[in-house]
Amino acid sequence: MTATLVAQGLAGGYGHRTLFDSLDLTVAPGDVVGVVGANGAGKSTLLRLLAGVDSPQAGSIALAPADAFVGWLPQEHERVVGETVSEYIARRTGCGPATREMDAAAAALGDPSLAAPGVDPADAYSSALDRWLASGAADLDERIPAVLADLGLELADSDVKEALMTSLSGGQAARVGLAALLLSRFDIVLLDEPTNDLDLDGLERLEAFVRGLRGGVVLVSHDREFLARSVTRVLELDLVQGANRVFGGGYDSYLEERETARRHQREKYDEYAEKKADLVGRARTQREWSSQGVRNAMKKAPDNDKIRRKASTESSEKQAQKVRQMESRIARLEEVEEPRKEWRLEFTIASAPRSSSVVSTLSSAVFRQGSFTLGPVSLQVNAGERISITGPNGAGKSTLLRALLGHQPADEGTASLGASVQIGEIDQARSLLVGQQPLATAFEALVPEMATDEVRTLLAKFGLRADHVGRPVDDLSPGERTRAGLALLQARGTNLLVLDEPTNHLDLAAIEQLEQALESYDGTLLLVTHDRRMLATVRTDRRWRVEAGHVEEL
Repeated sequence: MTATLVAQGLAGGYGHRTLFDSLDLTVAPGDVVGVVGANGAGKSTLLRLLAGVDSPQAGSIALAPADAFVGWLPQEHERVVGETVSEYIARRTGCGPATREMDAAAAALGDPSLAAPGVDPADAYSSALDRWLASGAADLDERIPAVLADLGLELADSDVKEALMTSLSGGQAARVGLAALLLSRFDIVLLDEPTNDLDLDGLERLEAFVRGLRGGVVLVSHDREFLARSVTRVLELDLVQGANRVFGGGYDSYLEERETARRHQREKYDEYAEKKADLVGRARTQREWSSQGVRNAMKKAPDNDKIRRKASTESSEKQAQKVRQMESRIARLEEVEEPRKEWRLEFTIASAPRSSSVVSTLSSAVFRQGSFTLGPVSLQVNAGERISITGPNGAGKSTLLRALLGHQPADEGTASLGASVQIGEIDQARSLLVGQQPLATAFEALVPEMATDEVRTLLAKFGLRADHVGRPVDDLSPGERTRAGLALLQARGTNLLVLDEPTNHLDLAAIEQLEQALESYDGTLLLVTHDRRMLATVRTDRRWRVEAGHVEEL
């Protein structure tokens, strides 16, 4: 089915806070709209409104046709306890809810007393059957194994129905999430950070899927290369300016147009401010001349010299008239609002004293984790080296990091960490800051040398202010937890920096700032990322590829 979604005058937020308003957006078949903006600007909120999960503060959302199948895939792949792989895919594709709706309609068809008041059971069943067929539920079970196998996750049919999502590794869960997307048959697709946790192969499949869709797509993503290859328009949510705007063309075109628009806005304001300052200055001068002229006339003119007094008075009145004309010109100036300075994350990575010349060594080391084995591997990391690590999900990249950092003992061979190594780490799960403690309390425990007011000041610099520091860490968004992790890197000195998928959940401006901070960092760096632009931007001198438990230097 071809469908169109139209949002008019939309306002969204939470509580009494409005994040955006007066938003107009039309998503037609073939459109791929990328939504960008700083963390907290309302990107996920917008998707929830378009999906009908939440109600807008103002405005309307209409679908044509009204029964179009809208699929919303939220940012975090919730793994429900006791849910199997097949049940997870059914839920994410909408097939599960469609099946339950049809079963209920069939029951009401057999027993009309089960039907909702005023609803014809036959009509309800016909509508439910159409939606069930449109969702692809009829042959979903037959399609699942082939798609999973194509993604490198080979599970027998019985395993699909019995394997629990909670038993899968992060990489396996990411591939199941991608499989759910590939198996879906939505008329309009809403994707919130779909690139998180995907490897390069998964990213290419996702791009091909998005480009091949006949229906409209609205997506939120921090992956600049994915945006550049996929979107046809960009919707920018500007929280600072309280504005939103749709840019035609792709992502790179948006960057150029946005920069041009900002430059023109600044030039327009500077021209206005300069002209106003000139007129105000001239009016002030005319006013001073007028006042000085009256005083001089009163001093110099004799009481009986009426002609001279009259001439001086007329001259002063002319000066006053010029002042009024100048003030009128100022009032007629078309006011241009000064562009407000956008909040920007700016930080540095604190350095610790240099470590030993050899930072970490693995010698014929083997590491086992369940059925997975990494190695045997022999590697040496030297002080000051900058190493990028790539490879498919499940290949062993995170296991390799744990081995190098001494977090996981070797089952065979040897592994050793050098002397005076100060580790600064952002792991993939962001596990350094977790739990029900308030953020400020948890952060202070990791930097006991910092006073409470210093901790709050530092967190505020990373966009974590009063309404964040008192909340339990687990209640923070993934992006907020990541920024807290970056704040730790500034608070504590490090000479071995380990970043495992650091761009996950960060907004685009923060990613660019992280890249700048890495450029000036002079310690040892281990960088695991699938962000293609970060790999091209961040300077490295060694590159490792991990695949099927083996490490190859490229």
